[in-house]
Amino acid sequence: MGTALVYHEDMAVARLLWDDPECKIECPERLTSTLERLQQCGLEQRCLRLAAREASEVELGLVHSPEYIAAVRGTQALDPRELQTLSEQYDAVYFHPSTFHCARLAAGAALQLVDAVLAGDVHNGLALVRPPGHHSQRAAANGFCVFNNVALAAEYAKQKHGLHRILIVDWDVHHGQGIQYIFEDDPSVLYFSWHRYEHGRFWPFLRESDADAVGRGQGCGFTVNLPWNQVGMGNADYVAAFLNVLLPLAFEFDPELVLVSAGFDSAIGDPEGLMRATPECFAHLMHLLLVLAGGRVCAVLEGGYHLESLAESVCMTVQALLGDPTPPLSGTMVPCWSALESIQRVQVAQAPHWTSLQYQDTAPLRGPSACSPEGRPPPPIPGSPEYVAAAAVAATEATIELSSLLERLRLHPLPPVRTAIALTSTDAALDLPPGVLLQEGSAPREETETWARPHETLAQAEAFIALGKVLDLVNRILDGQVSSGIAATPASAIAATLEVTLRHGLSLGAQRLLCVAIGQLGRPPDLADDGRTLWLNIGGPEAAALSRFHILVPLPGATGGLLSCVLGLVLPLAYSFQPDLVLVALGPSQSLPDPHIALLASLLRVPAGGRVLVLVQESKPQLVGALAGALYGKAPPSPGPCSTPAPQDTWALRHLRAQLEPQWGMLRVAGEELALP
Repeated sequence: MGTALVYHEDMAVARLLWDDPECKIECPERLTSTLERLQQCGLEQRCLRLAAREASEVELGLVHSPEYIAAVRGTQALDPRELQTLSEQYDAVYFHPSTFHCARLAAGAALQLVDAVLAGDVHNGLALVRPPGHHSQRAAANGFCVFNNVALAAEYAKQKHGLHRILIVDWDVHHGQGIQYIFEDDPSVLYFSWHRYEHGRFWPFLRESDADAVGRGQGCGFTVNLPWNQVGMGNADYVAAFLNVLLPLAFEFDPELVLVSAGFDSAIGDPEGLMRATPECFAHLMHLLLVLAGGRVCAVLEGGYHLESLAESVCMTVQALLGDPTPPLSGTMVPCWSALESIQRVQVAQAPHWTSLQYQDTAPLRGPSACSPEGRPPPPIPGSPEYVAAAAVAATEATIELSSLLERLRLHPLPPVRTAIALTSTDAALDLPPGVLLQEGSAPREETETWARPHETLAQAEAFIALGKVLDLVNRILDGQVSSGIAATPASAIAATLEVTLRHGLSLGAQRLLCVAIGQLGRPPDLADDGRTLWLNIGGPEAAALSRFHILVPLPGATGGLLSCVLGLVLPLAYSFQPDLVLVALGPSQSLPDPHIALLASLLRVPAGGRVLVLVQESKPQLVGALAGALYGKAPPSPGPCSTPAPQDTWALRHLRAQLEPQWGMLRVAGEELALP
């Protein structure tokens, strides 16, 4: 089992046959250059390659009318003039004699991917398709889209495979109104879309693209629209949207399958979006989704019109699907004011329908929005000189920035070992997941003795042996030989081993170490507050920010409390701090269930670029197995039903966020003008 890549070369046949400035960007090179880049990076070879099949007309009829299917079928016999006349009946669409065949392949690829994932043949996959689909409606082509590939996949998964809860994540820069219309009254499909909106002045210019469009009837709350009201949204804005809106709802919804309308016109340099998310951002987003639905994620290509940005973003997405650690995000991790305002508007609109949003900070903004439309010129019309000029500037910026990004990525290749485990001899018989390396090395005895000398508990034989292996594992992680690791140590030596590991990491030149101590593990009293370490104790005696870099959180009492703590505090802190290495230590009196610990480690792996080291007690073989899979890139075990956080957990989270928000940008939920609770 692995990752599927579904493609067919015939989908590159259809092309524009007349002059149309609006439609010319949807070209065959979108697929061919992307596939070529996947091959150059060796990613296609690592996937299970599936040749796309055509969707049958019966399958197309799951969401499209017979009359519309017949009309598209008829395009096969039309000449260019007739095709142009028919195309002009729709908004931003062109037909070609091969369109029917290509569109059936695109839809069939999505269905084929769903079959492969739900049958267990693969964990996840990407359908590399055109034409895209998310604008297509029951009886109308729209926005380059002919058949609604993702909507068909969702309905197919329900009817053929009997699924009851499907999450659709649409990260294309345009609103996928076609998907919204098809499922707006259906509570079995949770549809999330962020999109450039500009207060209704960006295509498709729909009132129902705004945050207060939440579905209708039984589907109220199952349509989630996050409108971006200005261009230039970047990595921090996209991650903030996931942490504050999408993931809380997704965990509460508990999907059986995740479908991604993977449009990369939301990436840097794209002439349609004019946004600034870098390619590795999409790997981060995908990793965050892979903790859902047991990792059953099917991504289907939508937009993306800057060829290099598209290709690199797709490659990063495929790497995430394969479980590879992601490069750290570039840029300052502080969401912009406009993004935070949009996020808060969604929280307010959706809170009546979702328990997970009812305890979040949604205090009203003071004063008028800095992003209100009054006095601002409308965005340029596609095809206009202003639009062409803006697109040219974006393309130039993208070329410069992408070149720098790619050079940085080349300087940080993937470690040869993804996950290593340092065990004592008593745990040598542990059944490790395939691909996880048993670390045999140890630091030199003299070095181990030097580090152990100040700690009496580390003088004991078993603790001393474990420490030598931990030191060696830290060396290998920080010099790029190993991505992540797990180290077993006697329970009595956990605290001392953690302190030594932290100081050893700093001595090796790590600039920022995030330490997540779970249970009764105190911070070393002489540890300097110099910005090189961030100590977060989950299981502390009280909720307190003793300093910007020393934070205590009581141990959450239920799944909902843990998820709110992780999404609302731990991950925002990690993304703000941008650590070189995350140390997770399971200390005395920690009572988190194994699935919760594995989920936490899996999520911390994302902002840390995969560099996570977990210290566990040697008597926990089942936990070690769950952690090994999660750190290797497999979906962690389900955390169970998302219960409502206890009142004390909610109070603790709000109290800490109020204290820490001024220092940590990713904790901000509604901009600088927000009145804190």
